[in-house]
Amino acid sequence: MFFMWRPLLLAVFLGRCFAGDVMPPPADRALARDIFKQIIEIKSGFTTGSTTPVAEALAARLKAAGFPASDIFVGGAAPHKANLVVRYHGTGVHKPLLLLAHSDVVEAKREDWSFDPFVFAERDGYFYGRGTSDDKAQAAVWIATLIRFKREGFKPNRDIIVAITADEEGGGPFNGVDWLIKNHRDLIDADLCLNEGGWGEMANGKRISNDVQVAEKYVANFRLEVHNKGGHSSMPVADNAIYHLAGALEKLSHYAFPIQTNEVTRIYAEKMSKILTGSLADDFRKGAAGDQEALQRIAGASPAWNSSLRTTCVATQLEGGHAMNALPQLAAATVNCRILPDDTLENVQNTLEKVFADKEVKIKIIGHVEHGPASPLRPDLMSALNRATDSLWPSVPVLPMMVPGATDGLYLRAVGIPTYGVQGFFMERDDVRAHGRDERMSVNGFYEGQTFMYQLVKLLSSSQ
Repeated sequence: MFFMWRPLLLAVFLGRCFAGDVMPPPADRALARDIFKQIIEIKSGFTTGSTTPVAEALAARLKAAGFPASDIFVGGAAPHKANLVVRYHGTGVHKPLLLLAHSDVVEAKREDWSFDPFVFAERDGYFYGRGTSDDKAQAAVWIATLIRFKREGFKPNRDIIVAITADEEGGGPFNGVDWLIKNHRDLIDADLCLNEGGWGEMANGKRISNDVQVAEKYVANFRLEVHNKGGHSSMPVADNAIYHLAGALEKLSHYAFPIQTNEVTRIYAEKMSKILTGSLADDFRKGAAGDQEALQRIAGASPAWNSSLRTTCVATQLEGGHAMNALPQLAAATVNCRILPDDTLENVQNTLEKVFADKEVKIKIIGHVEHGPASPLRPDLMSALNRATDSLWPSVPVLPMMVPGATDGLYLRAVGIPTYGVQGFFMERDDVRAHGRDERMSVNGFYEGQTFMYQLVKLLSSSQ
């Protein structure tokens, strides 16, 4: 008879523990902030920095908190590209839960920012620094949460694995998740994974939804090249490599790939229609049913919504010429494409060639392109997400979404580990500064996200 009541007793217990606890206890709040500051100030830029000092610093904190060295792994594809993997042992009733974040960041130049991007700053209610939102906040919270579990003596029904990995931003041969799968699958093999890619959505300070990423676009980078024999700049000709390239990029700037929906974006639109009001709510209702005019209006209302409804390609890097007084012999550009899961690489390349309509512009794919399936909407996960969300932000719904970018979740999904982007950090819909100037994270949002992720992991790992 007791066993019949255990789930109910657990629900009551967890409900009492979580109700109203928006902020973590002061000591845990201070710990997360200290870790956050420490790793923000480690320069782990994709091309100019190293992730190894981050992994070593976090490993030292874990050892100081009582984690045995045998449960901590530091290593990677290169000496300067180390990953950290730590295991917190449970009863083994269920397969492990993997908590993932990446330690590398997009490059940031001091002259582009209002202040040093690698000095952690707190001002006007925000934490500033490269990586504050992508993705060192989550890395700090995962480590602080594991240390809190250790101190509290929490005994989960599964092992909890935290992996803080290298080179998510650039992928390639040093990508930590890809390397771990190929070389140490046993360290990160899990029933499911919680990762970046989902967030709390705000509009004008109002919480709209807590979004969980179950699908993502995939990335393909194309190199555009125009070669020319060149010559002396005193004798210009129309056949100029830079002009050919500029013409192609100008055409690209005016082109929009067709709008397409899938199961995830249709569910998102249907649920969003019940949250919003007025004409926008009506557009989401119609868009969920496939109305193209309504979908066009939705795409025009927000860059994030636009990117979720179509494949996008944008120029991100330029190079050209070899001397100020010579006609260019080479003009080149990198075009970064974020491709809808149902779109094909071949279709995108063929479309670009048609848009450019210039045989002088040669297109080739840079590197290997990874593509993973969507993750299922698991009832256990969705139940835990709803409960944890409701305990902190009553009436804020949980929405499944397809993220317009891409994450390391694609590597895990490809090998059968369902991966979900979820953080609980709320951000303004049209003020997402990841990869940009003066990247920041709300101070209160950081601490609320810390509480949310602590509760979520506990719900997914408590004996039932």
